Amino acid sequence: MSGYLTTHVLDTARGCPAEGLEIELFRIEGESRTSLKRLTTNDDGRTDEQILPEAEFETGTYELVFHCGAYLDRCGVPPESPRFLDMVPIRFGMSEASHYHVPLLLSPFGYSTYRGS
Repeated sequence: MSGYLTTHVLDTARGCPAEGLEIELFRIEGESRTSLKRLTTNDDGRTDEQILPEAEFETGTYELVFHCGAYLDRCGVPPESPRFLDMVPIRFGMSEASHYHVPLLLSPFGYSTYRGS
């Protein structure tokens, strides 16, 4: 099996997928952080394509940055200055050629993630 990376963002406060949330993918090598891709979630809270498809997959350390503040602003969540959650970075390792699914469960004052399937 070849490896690839996906995500799914759910707005747990509103009980729906987080549509229109921007996500960036970075590869981490030592102190170096290289931008690989920028995607936006669709109406199901997923990206229209794999974040890191099989043809581009390499094991290593990566970081997904979820632009939660802009999403919460668009949803009408009352703004704070500064907003409690703005950019949510999740740094993780991929050690084998496998399907890595890194979902985000989001509310204005908290989030969680896990390695999904």
